[in-house]
Amino acid sequence: MRAWLIPDLALLVAAVTLAYCLALWDGAQRLFRDADSGWHIRTGERILDTRALPRSDPYSLTRRGQPWFAWEWGADVLMGAVHRALGLPGVAWLYALALAASVWLWFRLHWLVRGNFFIACLMAAPMLSTTNLHWLARPHLLAWVLLLAALSYAERAGGRFRLKDAVWIIAGSALWANLHASFFLAPAIALLYAAAHWLRPKIWRLDRAAELARARWFLCAAAASALGTLLNPHGWRLHHHVAAYLSDSELLSRIGEFQSFNFHAEGAGQILLAVALAGLGTCAALAERRLSHFLLLALLLLAALRVARGLPVLALAGLPLAGGAITAALKRAACGADLSAAVKRGFENFFRYSDRLRAIDAGLHGAALAPVMALLALLWVRTPAMAARAGFPASEFPVAAAARLEQLLPNVRLLSSDKYGGYLIYRFAGRLPVFFDGRSDFYGAQYMKQYARLVQVRPGWRRQIEQYGFTHALLPNDYSLAEALEAVGWKRIYRDHVATLLARP
Repeated sequence: MRAWLIPDLALLVAAVTLAYCLALWDGAQRLFRDADSGWHIRTGERILDTRALPRSDPYSLTRRGQPWFAWEWGADVLMGAVHRALGLPGVAWLYALALAASVWLWFRLHWLVRGNFFIACLMAAPMLSTTNLHWLARPHLLAWVLLLAALSYAERAGGRFRLKDAVWIIAGSALWANLHASFFLAPAIALLYAAAHWLRPKIWRLDRAAELARARWFLCAAAASALGTLLNPHGWRLHHHVAAYLSDSELLSRIGEFQSFNFHAEGAGQILLAVALAGLGTCAALAERRLSHFLLLALLLLAALRVARGLPVLALAGLPLAGGAITAALKRAACGADLSAAVKRGFENFFRYSDRLRAIDAGLHGAALAPVMALLALLWVRTPAMAARAGFPASEFPVAAAARLEQLLPNVRLLSSDKYGGYLIYRFAGRLPVFFDGRSDFYGAQYMKQYARLVQVRPGWRRQIEQYGFTHALLPNDYSLAEALEAVGWKRIYRDHVATLLARP
């Protein structure tokens, strides 16, 4: 009974993360600082209403009716259902729970790879700071949970590949494929582990039969995972769509999330520390013959340095593996004959004390407290004060201007920024077609080029205004296009500290 009522370190930090996100960090608003949450919610509600997936675009002003791939429909339905039941506070609660679950799994993965208690505690700060870059109410937070669960399952793998393994892997991969586009990581990780175990006896003197048996297990897991990803409404076409999207360099070069992170930015020190720890862990993993961890860490490091979106994944999936390898390397170094007696004694005391703490921690889990924490978090976001604050921040989105825009419907052809698109889809539930939103795979690189030429007031921008027949424009105050439109006669009918609403003369 004691174990059920006293939380271990993993649950304790997960609870602190949940409380911090919702109470101190103001997650009820800051989780919605990306407008894409808006169209995900409305798409989910549309699917619930029609009981069918959308096959054509229902939101765009210029591309309405064209084929559209709702590739994260499962997450959309989940968000739509929670929104209908609990509103935006409920959506914030859902994703705060996903963050807490990710933290819990992060610590559990540390213990599976035999990481040190203190090293895991030290790595928690840069992990949280790095993942905070993408603390957003979007489906990728659900994918973080599945990624850590997949790695934890891989670390427990061994023996013969059983029917139970196949069922779990197929079910988990199918769930992932219907929630988020990163589902390809599941079979990719299994293939990487298979290759590592096949190579290990070729590099080092190891039990060849045992290593090949594990390689066969992971090959079977990769096949089962690949089969599971096909269990989605789109079938293999989902894989083709994701591959085409991720291989379109011209398109990705215009999306901020796929650009390299600016390590000179304010507060980047913790993120740089996470990258450094992962790099150190990569070297330690190779030295400790943990080839699968070395290969995975190396790939995650490359991805994180190339695209900012890879940094949270590196912190979540890479730091536990790095922690386990660094722990093993330090223990090996502590046995070195050339160490001074004082240093060796320090190592011994460090590991002895941390191992005792880990032994105590391993006897606890606090599972009975987890639903209580989730319920308390829900009650918190549903209090009148928090519920009133929940939603898209009025300091970043045209919340007040939308009320003025409501009076002008339905005879509006609106020019607005891509940042506002998802919010306007949510605010008007699709009643107001938007010029551009965050579905970059739907619009494509050429459309994004035209949009950039227009908002940057480059030659030909007036011809584009005429071509699309805009009657109104809702633009951030710092957009030069707003001044350009006023200069050619458009009338300002509303302005606040965020946005300007203009009408064509």
